Amino acid sequence: MHQETETVPFNEALRLWLRIGLLSFGGAPAQIAMLHKSVVDERQWIDETTFLHALNFCMLLPGPEAQQLATYIGWRLHGLKGGIAAGVLFVLPGALVMLGLSLIYALLGQVPLVAALFFGLKSAILAVVIEAVIRISRRAFKTQALIGLAVVSFASIGLIGVPFPVLVLGVAVIAYLIGPLVPQAFALHPSSNVTVKIGDGHVYRTVFTVILWMVIWFAPLALVALLLGADHRLVDIGLFFAKLAAVTFGGAYALLAWLAQAVVENKGWLAPHEMVDGLGLAETTPGPTILVTQFVGFLAAMRTPGLLHPIIAGVLGSFLTTWMTFVPSFLWIFSLAPYLGSLRSNRRLSASLAAITAVVVGVVAWVAFWFGLHVWFSEVGEMTLGFIRFPFVPLWSVRPDAVLLSLLAFVLLLLMHRGLGLTLLVTTGIGLVIRLAMPAILGFS
Repeated sequence: MHQETETVPFNEALRLWLRIGLLSFGGAPAQIAMLHKSVVDERQWIDETTFLHALNFCMLLPGPEAQQLATYIGWRLHGLKGGIAAGVLFVLPGALVMLGLSLIYALLGQVPLVAALFFGLKSAILAVVIEAVIRISRRAFKTQALIGLAVVSFASIGLIGVPFPVLVLGVAVIAYLIGPLVPQAFALHPSSNVTVKIGDGHVYRTVFTVILWMVIWFAPLALVALLLGADHRLVDIGLFFAKLAAVTFGGAYALLAWLAQAVVENKGWLAPHEMVDGLGLAETTPGPTILVTQFVGFLAAMRTPGLLHPIIAGVLGSFLTTWMTFVPSFLWIFSLAPYLGSLRSNRRLSASLAAITAVVVGVVAWVAFWFGLHVWFSEVGEMTLGFIRFPFVPLWSVRPDAVLLSLLAFVLLLLMHRGLGLTLLVTTGIGLVIRLAMPAILGFS
């Protein structure tokens, strides 16, 4: 199972995981490309086929696929300690940076300089999300049925308000049941007809692994409930992000639809513009973009601290959110990785993955639309027609400077294929000029 263990020194692998954790900017595609270059092309620690099979396996799982891929490779090289080292170091540097940025945002968010920085940053985020829609759709739209599913998903989550977990799990179950009956709808390969089998000798180890990591996952939340009471905001945060971690198929942009729906509209933890700000911060840090959840947890806890100091509550909320979001990745990898071959070859699971990917396109398209409205317009309202909700924006509230910066980011990212770092640097710099140096000339707010 771990045939490479003897040939790759653990200390050498540890240095590589730390380096990747410090330099993994640009979201999942860039991170996966960095992993491929590091462990396949440069070091030949695993072969191309193994890497691609592992990537397909991680795409089946909820959570950040790039972190899970690193965890799997670490597990394959050095067993449990290798998987933990790779997964933790992939997230830890970005989490520490995100904590610092959340503190700065909470304490200095209204300072003109900081507000100007965020203006340029979030104006570019719309182009980033649109790029994600295009990228995912290229992988997802293999049949007309999958395109139709994406359209239905867009309307379901955006206009009807179907919760993201219900949408994803419902579609996954339906596709699992009907996939082999209509393989052409899900573009299933004729040879993908292997049943998932778990040998009797591995059942005990798998069950023990699941129980152990479930205990590890929920131990901090149980401690918080014991010390602060089950009705404390931190407990609510922990339960919310535990539920989110179980259904975050499709990466950070897909879960943003549920985050916006739940923490802005239902729970009232954040304002719409703060969600946009949080994504902008997450895009500037190394590690998974899903670290935006850490920003949400920090602000939600800080604003309802109970008997705690607000900053202490925010730090605890940040830690608890990160723990509840990323620990499940270890549960999935360590319990299911030994069965990678049979899992990835199963037709029903392949149908579920195809359906989930199509749903993610529709959901991320809604995120792009929602973000665009809140970035380009100073006022966003809502109209209802029965159970259907339509966003409404007065045209006089348009922000021309934000529109122009978003279009500039679109040109840099999608037409000129410049890097995310350069794009954010350019839009942030221009945003500073517009908001600080030229307010009297331009007259924008």
